[in-house]
Order: sequence, then structure tokens, then C-alpha cells
Amino acid sequence: MVIGTLADEVTRRAEAVGDRISGAFFEPVIRLGVTGLARAGKTVFITSLVANLMDRARMPQLVAQADGRIVAAYLQPQPDDTVPRFDYENHLAAITAAEPFWPESTRTVSELRLSLKVRSGGLLGGFGGPRTLHLDIVDYPGEWLLDLGLLEKSYAQWSADVLDWADRRAEARDFLAVAEAAAGQTTWEEPDARALADAYKAYLRAARDAGHADITPGRFLLPGEMEGSPALTFAPLRPEDAPARKGLWREMERRYEAYKDRVVKPFFRDHFARIDRQVVLVDALSAIHGGPPAVEELRRAMADILGAFRPGRNRFLSSLLMGKRVEKILFAATKADHLHHTQHGRLTAIMEALLRDAVDRASFAGADTAAMSIAALRATVEETVNHGGHPVDCVRGRLLTTGKQAALYPGELPEDPKRLLNPARSLAEGWLDADYNVMAFAPAPLRLKPGEGPPHIRLDRAAQFLIGDRL
Repeated sequence: MVIGTLADEVTRRAEAVGDRISGAFFEPVIRLGVTGLARAGKTVFITSLVANLMDRARMPQLVAQADGRIVAAYLQPQPDDTVPRFDYENHLAAITAAEPFWPESTRTVSELRLSLKVRSGGLLGGFGGPRTLHLDIVDYPGEWLLDLGLLEKSYAQWSADVLDWADRRAEARDFLAVAEAAAGQTTWEEPDARALADAYKAYLRAARDAGHADITPGRFLLPGEMEGSPALTFAPLRPEDAPARKGLWREMERRYEAYKDRVVKPFFRDHFARIDRQVVLVDALSAIHGGPPAVEELRRAMADILGAFRPGRNRFLSSLLMGKRVEKILFAATKADHLHHTQHGRLTAIMEALLRDAVDRASFAGADTAAMSIAALRATVEETVNHGGHPVDCVRGRLLTTGKQAALYPGELPEDPKRLLNPARSLAEGWLDADYNVMAFAPAPLRLKPGEGPPHIRLDRAAQFLIGDRL
């Protein structure tokens, strides 16, 4: 075990040195991680970003494009032969079809390489030919992200956190009954463990469908080849003062630790530790619509996820990253097209306040951070309607449920984010002075001119922040 660990560390150090040499003397590579919780829009973000980097007429805020220095952009085979390719072509076909539809969500890690030929800027720009920069985009399933926070939690801590939130939810009622019946068992059989785990998985599915953010362990809903393994057959139990050595509580603890060792750590080692730039997508509007507890769930979940950017607190992460830091992190509030543009600044301010703990952790690790409101694919248009003799700024789009056009006034976001965060931290039942609405819009049919990518909001600014310095 020790020899294997040392060999892994030597291999990682050699790979890191090789990557630096290749970037300095050959064709540089940027590995861009795209992460976020479920339904934050990762698949659409990657699809639209790639399409708009290939056809750049809608990218004026990308400085290299505005200067005319991007000569070409094209897809190439990805360098990692064991990682599935991001299905760009089918996803693009979905959002550009005559009757467009949202592509399916991510179910595994995937990757795509986009290569850009760029002329150098400045006085030396005319003395050499264009150079090639490779952008390797790595997509992570949203359900796996919160697992990164498990590395710093014992089984007892994780169980306490999960059960504290479960006690507040109707979706957990059946699971809590099974967990109470299993408490204190000193003898057990495998069907007992499986029944407990199955009840917990059913609760997680219901919680995800209800829009809750804290879905851990993430692999329980996307098990893949590990379906039915002991590492995916456990559940939280309430603390016991002196659990029996061969009792059910100890067995659940053992399987929880095996999950961290066999699932979470390899994911971190093989994918996350190689990231240079990171996008964290957040569906803040749906959380606001869900009420104060949903906003507090989101705040805590994102703080847990982004603890990964402060590896000094965890010896495993410190040894794995070997001083490497993610250079830039973008926190993007998605679905900005659900708001009139006059409220985008307020959404960004709420985003910054919501993720203050997480941003502080990332900044502590030396990363350059930014927050903005974006829509990777604009599905609405803005209009002002008369309501009771007063103009109201709305957005209009095609409803996902009926396909009919409808105008939405989602409510006016507060100028001071504390008006949302203070009730959220106190877990108030609802907002005292406002209601916030969210509609599910289908993508709008597109009529793209030659050279145009899909319409968006601030995707060019996001690209400038993430890769503009390397172009």
C-alpha cells in the first residue's frame, strides 16, 4: 500500500513536470472544469461555449476575437482515452432543432478538446505564425460534486448533518422510520443493510426531484458499474454512545469510509487535481423561488464543494495537489434570461453574498475569482407590459410544459442581499415581503446567420475571464 502510494505520487509529479514543459515549449493546454449542482445547466453551458468559440460573431467581449487574433477553432480527439467524450454534436442538434429541446443532463465525467489557432498580440504579433492553444473541457456530474466535502467529514459528522436536514422534510419520512428501526442493532444480515440503503436512496431521489441541494453520496443516484456494491450500500444513522464492534452502525461507518477511499478519492485524483480553470454554475433563482431553507441549503452545499479549493485543511488533498492551485474560478448564476436585464446586477450581488464563504476559501488558496449572471442559451425575450396602469418589466418565452408563449414577472430581487440571506440563515418558512416566481422555459427556435453561435447573455465575458489571458 505504501509503495503504491509513493509510486502514485512520483507518477503525478512526473506528469505535472511534463505538463509544464509541454505548455512552455509546445502547444499549451488549459483544462477547464465545469461543475455545478443538478439542473444548473452544465451541458448547455459547454455546448453553447464551444459553439460560440467556433462561430464567434456573438463574442465581442472576448478580447482576442475583438482584436481579430483568433484565426480558427476546431474540435480534436480528446487526449484521455479512458474518459467518455462530451457528446457535443447531439447536444448542439437538440438546441438548434426545428423544435428545440434541452439535452439530457450529465451522467458521468466527460471531456472535449477544442483547439484554437491564435495570432500573438502586441509588437511581436506580426513576426510569427499563429500558435495553437488546446482547451480541454471536463464536465462533472452535479450529483458527484458534494462528495468532495465528505473527505473532511467522519461518518458521525456526515450522519448528523444529513439527518438534521432530513428531519425537516416530508420526503424523508419513510427513510427516517426505517433508520429509527435499525438504530442500535448489534446483529444484522445483508438484507438489513440493503433495506436501509434502499430507503435512503428513495429519499435522495425524492429530495432531488423536490429541488433540494444536499444529495450525498452522489454516486447513489448514478452508481454505474458499482451498483449493488457494499461501498454503495450504506446510510446515515444517529450517533450511538458505544456502538457494538460488529453492529450495524460500525458496518455503516466502515462502508462510508470505503466509499471515500474507493470512489471519492480516485475521482479527485484522476480528474479534479488536473484542473487549471473552474466554472461553478449555480441555479440561484430556483433556490430563491424555493424559499429561505432552499437558499441556506445552497449556501452550505456550495461552501462544502469549494472547500476543495482550500486543500491545506486536508492532508489527502495537500499531498494530491502538491501545491497546485486552480488559477481562476468563475461563480456563474445561470438562467439570467429568466430576469429582465435591469435585475441582473442584483442577481450577481446575491450570488456574491450567497457564496461569500466559498469565495473566501477559494481566494485563500490564491485563485482569481469572479461572479456574474449568465445565460448560456437565451430562451426568452424582454418586454414591458402594462399592469394596473403601471409598466412591468417581464420576460417572454415558450413554456416547457405546454409549448405556449407566456410572459413572466418573477418578482423584484432586493438591492440588499441580506434581505434574502438573513431569513435563509434563520431557516424562516418563507419570505416576509415578496414572492419569487420561476417558470421552466423551453429553448426558442433559432435562426442563426453564418458565423453566429447560439444567443446568450455574457458568455463572452465568462470566456474572457476564464481563458482570455492565455489568448
